[in-house]
Amino acid sequence: MDGAAAGRRGAASAPDFPFADAAAFAAAPLAAQREALTGLSPARREAWLRILENDPRAGRRALARSLRHQAERQGARERRWRELAGFDRRLAAGRLLAGVDEAGRGPLAGPVTAGAVILPPGYHAPGLDDSKRLTPAARARWAERLRAEALAWAVADVEASDIDHLGIREAVHRAMARALADLGREPDLILFDGREVPYGMAGARAVVGGDRRSLSVAAASVLAKVHRDSLLADYDALWPDYGFARHKGYGSAEHCDALLRLGPCPIHRRSFCGRWLPAAPRPSGTGAAR
Repeated sequence: MDGAAAGRRGAASAPDFPFADAAAFAAAPLAAQREALTGLSPARREAWLRILENDPRAGRRALARSLRHQAERQGARERRWRELAGFDRRLAAGRLLAGVDEAGRGPLAGPVTAGAVILPPGYHAPGLDDSKRLTPAARARWAERLRAEALAWAVADVEASDIDHLGIREAVHRAMARALADLGREPDLILFDGREVPYGMAGARAVVGGDRRSLSVAAASVLAKVHRDSLLADYDALWPDYGFARHKGYGSAEHCDALLRLGPCPIHRRSFCGRWLPAAPRPSGTGAAR
């Protein structure tokens, strides 16, 4: 099929398309071509992409390559969403499902945070994934969308002093239980990321690698991570010498150096910082623990 015929076929199947035929499309400015094609489905876009690919101008061919790569990425996101959503659908079998995950199990400072979420049945979310597989900007966008669209969601923190008292395992379980209690709805099935279910949780299942396998657990991981990162950014304003906004309390070289120089501040987990504390000077200043 030549370009003109392809253009006529595309125009006939897309009455809202702004170009009547291939000649008008080919003569249009590059920005107008991009705008017109961006809103089309892949099937409706194909004929017009072939016109661009046969265009002698490098900019038109580059636009075709860019749009094809965009479609491939979107297709990958759709396939990934079907994989995650399918896992939940098979386990839930029509029941109301909640996903639960934590953020901040390993840092030297700050709370451990749990997120819990109940997604609407059939929730269409291509691009939603384990928080560790998303950029900070993507996590923030998804957290905002989840807070607006979930049937129920909650986050809960257990602070550093309680982690020192309880131990991290019990602190994680306590944060998860609090997040579930704050949902305001009782799910029929709860999926926890990890190897064990918190004590006393009926109708629950632990899923190893759950944030990579379950859409609901992935959503919970995003809510927990975004909430905790925001807290550490706030703490950075209170104790700016530690760099909390950058490393989020994890044991980076920058953080360990600051801990050695300054000693712990009130949000440090002393049970996690023991290897650095003996060599640290006595804390002083308004931001340090006394």
